[in-house]
Amino acid sequence: MRSGLSIFFLLMTLSCFSQHYRNFKVSVYCRAYEVRQMGDTNNYLKPRWDEISRQLKVDKIYLETHRDLIVVNQDTLNIAKKFFKDRGIEIAGGITLTISEPNRFQTFCYSNPDDRKRVKELSEYTAKNFNEFILDDFFFTNCKDDSAIKEKGDKSWTDYRLALMTEAARTLIVGPAKAVNPKVKVVVKYPNWYDHFPGMGFNLETEPKIFDGIYTGTETRDAVLSAQHLQPYLGYNIIRYFENIAPGRNGGGWVDPFGSNYSDRYAEQLWITLFAKAREQTLFDFRSLTIPIQGKDRSPWQGQNTSFDYDAMMKPQNYNGGSPVRPTSVARVAGFTFEKVDSFLNSLGNPIGIKSYKPYQSSGEDFLQNYLGMIGLPMNMVPEFPAADSLILLTEEAKYDTKIVEKIKKQLTEGKKVVITSGLLRAIQDKVADISVIKYTDRKAIVQDFTAGTFQLIHIDKAILIPQIEYITNDSWELVSAIQGDNGWPILHDAGYSKGHLYVLTIPDNFSDLYNLPVEVLNKIRQVLSSGLNIQIEGPGKISLFLYDNNTFIVESFLDTETIVKIVTPVSSHSITDINSSEQFNGELRKPGFSYIERNSGSRNVFSVTVKPHSFRVFKIN
Repeated sequence: MRSGLSIFFLLMTLSCFSQHYRNFKVSVYCRAYEVRQMGDTNNYLKPRWDEISRQLKVDKIYLETHRDLIVVNQDTLNIAKKFFKDRGIEIAGGITLTISEPNRFQTFCYSNPDDRKRVKELSEYTAKNFNEFILDDFFFTNCKDDSAIKEKGDKSWTDYRLALMTEAARTLIVGPAKAVNPKVKVVVKYPNWYDHFPGMGFNLETEPKIFDGIYTGTETRDAVLSAQHLQPYLGYNIIRYFENIAPGRNGGGWVDPFGSNYSDRYAEQLWITLFAKAREQTLFDFRSLTIPIQGKDRSPWQGQNTSFDYDAMMKPQNYNGGSPVRPTSVARVAGFTFEKVDSFLNSLGNPIGIKSYKPYQSSGEDFLQNYLGMIGLPMNMVPEFPAADSLILLTEEAKYDTKIVEKIKKQLTEGKKVVITSGLLRAIQDKVADISVIKYTDRKAIVQDFTAGTFQLIHIDKAILIPQIEYITNDSWELVSAIQGDNGWPILHDAGYSKGHLYVLTIPDNFSDLYNLPVEVLNKIRQVLSSGLNIQIEGPGKISLFLYDNNTFIVESFLDTETIVKIVTPVSSHSITDINSSEQFNGELRKPGFSYIERNSGSRNVFSVTVKPHSFRVFKIN
């Protein structure tokens, strides 16, 4: 009998921590500001939790012990931990290592003995209370006090901070935590500004080996209104990059509802994170999930059966039991989005895409892969050179690899394709001259007309500023040209070398002008850069393609109007099916054209589909 009871209670315990959604966990992060109020269960914690959990299924809670010199006392932590355990919610801790967020995110000075002592004590205190805790965003240093300046000496701030924070991870965070609690799992959450990490001490080469896991900030907010100006595609791209850095140990994605005009943008951030196969979705934070839904949150394109349907989201719902109640807060936006994505996510395989090499501690053409993702090029950033791939993309970041030209030559002599951007060409053009004489000049051109393999001129309304690229006639070839007056310059260029091809992609000075390129130009760029993939799309900019290894894919539009997108597949793929609606599309055979690229691409099948504003469609190739 005792054995039977033990098994029963074990099963009950396990069931308490089983996730609500089939394909991912949902977590809520609670700042120290809110956790310190959780000692008042009846007046503060319970009514807020009831409101959140009525609209959203939550698996896990992160209870923060410190932020901005606020330390939550032990009695309050005990009350909060018991409250959530009694409700079957998994519990973990959190630390934010800021002295003052309002003061431009003032961090601790890791050269200061008093600050180092405090950080160590916070790690020990949190490890005593939890078997897992996460560092939120701020395990970097922006300290430039006299002690830091003296300790830095002749080193660059980047080199000094990278070494300092690696040491701090071992001796102030992970080591002390495990000395107190050998079972503790310590996770570092990295924010969304990955291209600027080295200068602040975030070390993606050393730290993932020190911590038990890493976590990903996928909040992109509004690209125009928010100060970072991050593109929506970043929420997918950064998850895949961090997964390639620490395979199997990238815990999930992290989104907040701030910096956006409409509920649609919050929902987009959540589902893009999950398209990347994040294992867990953390919602920041407990407080923000109770922000009231307001009429202004309904976007102008609603009412068209879009992927995020505001009116459907507002239908009465109650996960706490009892009568359904009309949604009141941001929590329901998240809950509605999760239910929609969970219904098909298990049909998708592993994400795949064009390998783009970003060496550790590199920068240059910052965040460019996300702009390319927004024109329908599925990105897969990797920290190691992807020599096995038949086509790779190298941006200016690749200049940090001192052997990059040797590696490019090896790819070409093996009959492979390498695409380099104009930014990388500028950085290494003297060495590239041994492959082909292609020069990045100091001159610029303002262009509005283009040709894309035909003698037809294509005009756009918006002028675009590009660098002027020069080359030797008949040594290499323009595939796509930009025209102004009686002159022109390559947008996409092709140079043969040995058995391979080196392509140069000209990047506008304003990266978002990639979205303004004519459809014919974007299609040619996709045709070349996606030649190693089974699926390509055709259409305007601000359409993304997410590919998976089981012949499934997602097409998403970030445009404000309904758009027709063409999907191009091998001739063997006669039909595709919309996984959500079961609608089937038959392909139209396209024979090779007369241009050099088209003659070598073979026949293809083309499918025309309509995508609603700010919506996605999920397909399977039959």
